[in-house]
Amino acid sequence: MVYYVEDDTNIRELTIYALKQAGIEAEGFSDDAEFRVACAKRVPEAVLLDIMLPDTDGLQILRRIRRTPGLENVPVMMLTAKDTELDTVRALDNGADDYLAKPFGMMEMVSRVRALLRRAGRSATGEKNEVLSLGPLTLWPKRREVTLEGAEMTLTQREFDLLEFLMRYPGEVFSREELLQRVWGWDFDGGSRTVDVHVQQLRAKLGDHADLIETVRGVGYRARG
Repeated sequence: MVYYVEDDTNIRELTIYALKQAGIEAEGFSDDAEFRVACAKRVPEAVLLDIMLPDTDGLQILRRIRRTPGLENVPVMMLTAKDTELDTVRALDNGADDYLAKPFGMMEMVSRVRALLRRAGRSATGEKNEVLSLGPLTLWPKRREVTLEGAEMTLTQREFDLLEFLMRYPGEVFSREELLQRVWGWDFDGGSRTVDVHVQQLRAKLGDHADLIETVRGVGYRARG
C-alpha cells in the first residue's frame, strides 16, 4: 500500500489513478490529519509527500515518520513544486529516499514508486541469520537492523541499503555512478550529489567511526577493508 499526501485534489486523484492502473495499491489524503489516522490503522509500504500542505509542512511529516517506531524505515518520496538544489538536499537530509519535482510525468512517477517498493521489499541473499560486520558495525540484512558498538542505529531505507552494499564489498571502491545504479536502481535519474548527501548522513550517524566509509579522491567511496 502506497500513501500519498497532497492537498490538490486533481493531482492527488490523477496520481492515485496512475498507480492503481499500474497495479499498485494506493490511497490518497488531503492533509496530515487524515494521513495520521490511516497510518494508525495500516503501515504503508511507501509514502509520497507534498511539501506545501494546508495543516503542516511535508518536511515536518517526514521528520515525524523517521522518529516513529514502525514507520521509521518506510521509504518516502517527496513530490513537490519546490525544485531547487537546496530544497532537494534539505529533503534528503531530513530522511527522504527520493525527490520528484512537479510537474512530473506519470510514467516516471510510477517507475520511481516501483523502485521504492522493490527496495522496501528486497530480500538479501543468504540465510536469515546472515550477519555483516565491519569493525564496531554489525548489520543483519534480513532483519534490516544495524548496531554500532552494540547500540542500535536508526537509518533511513536508503541509508541502510547504501551501508549494506558497501559492507558487502569491504575495501572495494565504487564510483558515485555505480552506487546510484546498484543501490538506487537503474531507473533512478537523480544526480551523483544524492550519493554524497547519503554518505554524509551515514558518517554523521557513525560519529567517531565515520572513517569506516572512506572517500577515494577522484573515484568514489568504499567501506574500510
